[in-house]
Amino acid sequence: MSTRKVFLKLIIFFLILLGLLALYTWVTLSYSYSKGSRAGFLQKFSYRGWVCKTWEGELVTGAFMGNQEKFQFSVRDPELAKLINSNIGKRVEIDYNQHIGVPTTCFAETEYYVTNIKAVPENISIQRDSNPVAPKENSVTPDPK
Repeated sequence: MSTRKVFLKLIIFFLILLGLLALYTWVTLSYSYSKGSRAGFLQKFSYRGWVCKTWEGELVTGAFMGNQEKFQFSVRDPELAKLINSNIGKRVEIDYNQHIGVPTTCFAETEYYVTNIKAVPENISIQRDSNPVAPKENSVTPDPK
């Protein structure tokens, strides 16, 4: 077998491998594993990366309940990134799609891609019952007989 045929087979193999990688990347970006919404305070949003720059943000959820959870997300749409950037420090609700298995961080650093943002009015409060019904300590329930 000549070296030219070996070289041609090697090039064809790498082109097929590259095509399969491109197909896998397209599938992971086109189909979402899950969709959802989160609400909280938009704490951080930045455009970062060495070679592949991406919009990355952080939403603090559950801060009013005492347990603080940080939800990290990515944004691919520049117009949506401008809207999110104008809401830093505010309470917002974001809609997202989760894309699992994207092979590189050039598309995003997280697997949660934001698709929409809505401002949440800050005057919403949680109403608690002022007289909750709770069992008294050491109380005995009467026998129904």
